[in-house]
Amino acid sequence: MEKNYHVCTGCGLLCDDIEVESEKNIINKVYTACRVGVAHMKEGKEEAIFRVDNKPVNEETAISEAASILKNAKNPLIFGLGTSTSETHKLAIELARKTNATLDDTSSFCLGSLVEALIHNKIKTCTLDDIRNKADVIIFWGADPSDSHPRHLSKYSYFPRGSEKQRGWEEERTAIAIDIRKSHTAKICGNYFFQIPPGGDTEFIDALIAGLSGKLPKTSYNYPPKKILELANILKGAKFGIVFAGLGLIYSLENLEPLFRLMKALNEKANFHLVPMVGHYNMRGFNENLFAETGYVNSVKFENDIVRHGPEYSIVESLKAKTVDAALIIGSDPLSSLPRSIAKNLFEIPVISMDPCETLTSRNAKVYINTAISGVEAGGTATRMDGTKVSFKPVVETNHPSDEAILKKIMEAL
Repeated sequence: MEKNYHVCTGCGLLCDDIEVESEKNIINKVYTACRVGVAHMKEGKEEAIFRVDNKPVNEETAISEAASILKNAKNPLIFGLGTSTSETHKLAIELARKTNATLDDTSSFCLGSLVEALIHNKIKTCTLDDIRNKADVIIFWGADPSDSHPRHLSKYSYFPRGSEKQRGWEEERTAIAIDIRKSHTAKICGNYFFQIPPGGDTEFIDALIAGLSGKLPKTSYNYPPKKILELANILKGAKFGIVFAGLGLIYSLENLEPLFRLMKALNEKANFHLVPMVGHYNMRGFNENLFAETGYVNSVKFENDIVRHGPEYSIVESLKAKTVDAALIIGSDPLSSLPRSIAKNLFEIPVISMDPCETLTSRNAKVYINTAISGVEAGGTATRMDGTKVSFKPVVETNHPSDEAILKKIMEAL
């Protein structure tokens, strides 16, 4: 019997084997999804909400006010889009050009530099399907997918039977965790958990490279050399190795040069790939879409057909320097996620919030537009954490407008 499968947009895995039961356009039961996915798929509300100055208005009034804010701003900021479709990204880039806006997303303070390195082919990568079918050595570095991407280990990386790994994790896969704490993923890795101090990743990389070369590895924090040599020997024997790089690793490095050196050393001895542990379902898609249009993955400023790029155009530096005078926040909650010393500057400018959820940002926005949940109430395309393009259709019908539809109306109003 054929089954009607759906795509879950709850995280960067974009699991495509989800089944649901719905009644009167309300999802009652979700099968196959993880706890994050179930909560995400059942998140929809019945009535769309539009507010201006925290007072209920209709959609037309909210769009008119949003357009007016952007039109009167000299340097608006457009931020978010990690939980929006690729079709929405292209419209946001067009809107940024039209309004001479600064455009950024969360990747400017998380995994953007790593995605950029992959786009420029500086690091060898592969697909999650390749990993499921072939991987024999798996490293989770500064990442805890058991909590952040609950189906990661069971669907793709460690537990599944692959076409070339039929005996699975019991005999044919080795999982390794390198982290500052014993996470849930580290517990699964058992004896292959390497606990390092905060900020110790670069030294551990140098020691591991020395071990790969047969030299005695040393660290200033006196990590046991024998244990690093043991790890190096496991990595040298990999036929298909994968490094899942998380925020814990990226935040520890001043730049990616140590990681480049490690991947080079690994591939001189074995066969290793890297995939970033992208959280938002289409953050990598935003990076790739913006790169296709501008040559940059984030932190850009449009100015009369000129595209400027630099850290000063990230949301963090823009708010810190108070260089933006309005903000359109799409599917993000910077008032909750950014440090208070930076986020508080959003209270000084008019903010437009487009979001399926009520957030701290939406509750304090001058204009709030309650949009559809992509993958649940609206369809489109996205890019999975490994770079694979995924298309999806809405599961239920809704009166919530999609991000794409709202941006089109704002541009028409401009």
